[in-house]
Amino acid sequence: MAERKMSDEHKAAIAAGRIEAAAVRDYLEALESAKPKLGRRASPEKLQARRAELNAELSSGALKPIKRLETMQAVRDIDAQLEALQAEPDMTAVEAGFVEHAASYGARKGIAYTTWREFGVAADVLNRAGITRGQ
Repeated sequence: MAERKMSDEHKAAIAAGRIEAAAVRDYLEALESAKPKLGRRASPEKLQARRAELNAELSSGALKPIKRLETMQAVRDIDAQLEALQAEPDMTAVEAGFVEHAASYGARKGIAYTTWREFGVAADVLNRAGITRGQ
């Protein structure tokens, strides 16, 4: 059977599609992770203050074993919260990639303005991307 080779144009189109998809995916994932969660969100300062209090309790040596165990876990939980706060995506960078690639990605995939909005993409971001209501 004869081997078929892709043209350079086809390879370039595939590469461009991957770049577009990655930019859109990164922005949508960042948008999802930035959505407010239920309940109040503690500030890093409050979390660090609470961590210091718990460490002081642990250092005192006055805690019974079960309370010491629970306090140690509370410190770990706070550390995880602080790490999650630091790991939040840089929306500026992912938004710039989205703005650059979303129009061509959306046109290629048939994604309507209202679908982008329903997902949670802000109207001003769509406008900068060149995606309008008529599309």
